[in-house]
Amino acid sequence: MAMGLTTGLWVSAQVRLCDIAFIPATIVRRGDPDAGTVLLKLNRFEEGVTVYTQASTLTDTLAWSRGTGPQPVSEAEADAYIARQVKYDPDVWVLEIEDRRGKYKMDGKIV
Repeated sequence: MAMGLTTGLWVSAQVRLCDIAFIPATIVRRGDPDAGTVLLKLNRFEEGVTVYTQASTLTDTLAWSRGTGPQPVSEAEADAYIARQVKYDPDVWVLEIEDRRGKYKMDGKIV
């Protein structure tokens, strides 16, 4: 995770930041508290859902890729993608953010 933070601490911080901004956020699945990968399910409701996955960078900075593709998908498609990833990696975390107004800012760049 970023700046030497454990995954559990980073996820908790994101939930807290969302709470401060009145953006609903839920830890849907807890993975390895120290080094689990994070799937961030960003639900924009009418605009669709995007699942972001942690990406590796050469500079060891936090980055994200769009796991569900360049365009938002339905919630059912997003959930199916998450289920496949959990089957592949049982230590994965799933953080769902319900952001109808588009206020949530990603921590790291999107690659």
